[in-house]
Amino acid sequence: MLIPSIDLQNGRIVQLVQGEKLAIEATDPEPWIARFSHFPRVQLIDLDAAKGHGDNAGMVATICGRLPCRVGGGIRSIERAQAVLDSGAHAVIASSALFRDGKVDAVFARALAEAIGADRVIAAVDSRGGHVAIHGWRTVLPITAVEAVRALEPFCGEFLYTHVDKEGLMQGTDIDAILAVRRATTRRLTAAGGITTWDEIDRLDASQVDAVVGMAIYTGQLPLERDGGA
Repeated sequence: MLIPSIDLQNGRIVQLVQGEKLAIEATDPEPWIARFSHFPRVQLIDLDAAKGHGDNAGMVATICGRLPCRVGGGIRSIERAQAVLDSGAHAVIASSALFRDGKVDAVFARALAEAIGADRVIAAVDSRGGHVAIHGWRTVLPITAVEAVRALEPFCGEFLYTHVDKEGLMQGTDIDAILAVRRATTRRLTAAGGITTWDEIDRLDASQVDAVVGMAIYTGQLPLERDGGA
């Protein structure tokens, strides 16, 4: 299944290359809300909240009121997770807060799962150079994505795996790396990072992996109209 991605920064929809270089900016979210209205799942990331530079809470609430969103960005506490759910999100995406001292923080992961329900926790495991990357992909940990997924499995209903090395480049993703994560967990899995074509989406779908796509959609390289777009 294709899951469109909406990234928010400074009150606008953006797409960044490698999480840093601004490539696309849209001041009016309405056309994209309309285009994504028939999708059963949409991924919404508040980049400002993720970076600790304010937030886009108003836009998040507005978009969640119109689209079925899973929301990430700055989920560092149970209170923040609950606030995002209260704004209309169907699930929260937790990432850097799930790690501490170079390994999985099972204490926080368990507390979050118990507070809001593991089925509403999506654990984000981002990989750069073969190892988990946190803090906006700037801090690389000694553990691998597969090791992290195995440790986090009891505390979430789904994983989001991002292959950072391919993120935003539109050169295709690393199917083998994604399938290694697929084999490591029985939880639902969504993959992101460089997914550009329907062929890749179909290959992932055949292995029960959903695909989050951003840049290829916003540039028009991936048409949404095929088979109804969802």
